[in-house]
Amino acid sequence: MQFDVFNGDADGVCALHQMRLEFPCESTLITGPKRDISLLKRVKASEGDDVLVLDIALSKNRDALDKLLAAGVQVRYFDHHQPGDIPVHPHFEPHVDTDANVCTSLLVNQYLQGKQLAWAVTAAFGDNLADAARQAAAPLKLSTDQLAQLQSLGECLNYNGYGETLDDLFYDPADLYRQLRPYADPFAFIAESPAYQTLKSGYQEDMARAVAVSATEEKASGRIFMLPAEKWARRISGVFGNQLAVESPAQAHAVLTAKPDGGYVVSVRAPLATKAGADVLCSQFETGGGRKGAAGINNLPESEVGRLIASFFQTFC
Repeated sequence: MQFDVFNGDADGVCALHQMRLEFPCESTLITGPKRDISLLKRVKASEGDDVLVLDIALSKNRDALDKLLAAGVQVRYFDHHQPGDIPVHPHFEPHVDTDANVCTSLLVNQYLQGKQLAWAVTAAFGDNLADAARQAAAPLKLSTDQLAQLQSLGECLNYNGYGETLDDLFYDPADLYRQLRPYADPFAFIAESPAYQTLKSGYQEDMARAVAVSATEEKASGRIFMLPAEKWARRISGVFGNQLAVESPAQAHAVLTAKPDGGYVVSVRAPLATKAGADVLCSQFETGGGRKGAAGINNLPESEVGRLIASFFQTFC
């Protein structure tokens, strides 16, 4: 059996799409909202099965990975988050790079020798790596308008991944991938897919609400925003952080979105000028992690908000 395990954001969805365009097969899809990254424990594989893992931190899945390898399962792993210790095992094939200008889809693009490059560019835009996306896109010789279309698609696919539960999302990421699957050309998907129009409209409406919110804390080095416990806020939290980073690349940003049952989900964006420090900050908290340029905390108790704010301005000063 084949299992495809992937993050529910643009990077995970596009990484899988690239792989299956080149290597089509029927597989069991395992995914969830963007922050649901402990996915390997849901894989019920046996000796001789194959597992493809895309864009989820190895460090958060190490125990489940070790069990799969011990059971004789072949695992191929593509990711750009901090991995911790990477196991050496005859059944394990890692492709891990934590460079701040790399995303999982760009790693898959290297593996595929550029055969599905337009989808890798889409994912890089969605992961707020606009400069890396444009550099990667050079062989495609796209117009400014075409690049803008891929950027919009990437941002919309990424936007769909954010939420506390699947109920917050417009589409289950597995269903969104299935809608992408017939399209080798992202421009055809943009032109023909109702899903893209739905996501684009939702993105615009939710972003309009977010940009009306003023910063709770603001210094020269960074800004902190707090969003309410509403569906629109949970959907927009990550892409709002991306937009803030683009608008003010010398500043760091944190977006705290209230959870329905108390506490906050946190999205942190390091200054685009440095792309460093977000992972260091978030890893200080129990449910935190991520990468150098962008990281988050899945559950920040109300009692820890003061410590987060102090650490934020100590990290980005």
